[in-house]
Amino acid sequence: MTGAPPKRVAVFGATGTAGQAARRVLIAAGHDVTCIGRSDAGIDANVTQPLDIEHRFDVVVSCLASRSGSPADAWAIDHGAQLNILNWAQGAGVQHFILLSAICVQKPKLPFQHAKLAFEAALIQSGLTYSIVRPTAFFKSLSGQLGRVRDGKPFLVFGDGTLTACKPISDDDLGRFITGCIDDPLRHNQVLPIGGPGPAITPLDQVAALSDLLGQRIKIKRVPAAMIAAIYRVLWVVGWVSKRAADKAELARIGHYYATESMLVWDGARYDADATPETGTETLRDHYAAVTANNATVQRSDHTVF
Repeated sequence: MTGAPPKRVAVFGATGTAGQAARRVLIAAGHDVTCIGRSDAGIDANVTQPLDIEHRFDVVVSCLASRSGSPADAWAIDHGAQLNILNWAQGAGVQHFILLSAICVQKPKLPFQHAKLAFEAALIQSGLTYSIVRPTAFFKSLSGQLGRVRDGKPFLVFGDGTLTACKPISDDDLGRFITGCIDDPLRHNQVLPIGGPGPAITPLDQVAALSDLLGQRIKIKRVPAAMIAAIYRVLWVVGWVSKRAADKAELARIGHYYATESMLVWDGARYDADATPETGTETLRDHYAAVTANNATVQRSDHTVF
């Protein structure tokens, strides 16, 4: 702690990896933390309905996110459920609302991005002190091909492997940044893009790190990004008569976005690695080293695309 008294903190979305990390760091910092949500949390509450929680809190930390990224799921969770939390917080005397958003909303093309932005706007206008945290890529989202390369299969890259870049951030470094928002006035009433320690890395940089750590040459298979766009268009047409195809079309659309857009600060004309703030000490290479040394499996989210 910085000398400020501990706060009563309600954490929503504490069962996800980012939420779990935020909870761990908040407790380590001395705050009185209560998890709210599903039955395995501290207080059972259905966030898709108006909330009636009698407990009093100083701070809300919301790490909720839609699982599939589908339009219905996005507007139900990234907007609707968040609004339920905000409405409850306004009436319950909460002073500070810390929202885990995503850096990709700065260039919105997907339903979940528009849903997140709509809630961000509502939070900004709510009158509560807010901190909107927009992290870059998580380690787990860049770990999906570890199993492939262990099995001797090629690492898939889109285009030449340098179309996109990011400054990956670990769950614990993100948790520390979120916790720091409580007592740092410079993070109050701010939208906060954040990455892990630099420099920015491309998919080819990921291949180089894995090749070095595994002590083997990793084959690369280049996939045209236009192929995903073509798959999306076909599925979109079929989706008019098939919900399953429509769901797959949305996944392809999300996949194309992440195959072609960097997770760095967008200045309106280009992605700027130098303008993307950094925090923490854990690098993606550190993560890869730990996973490969222990032959571990990385648990990934339900809306995994690659």
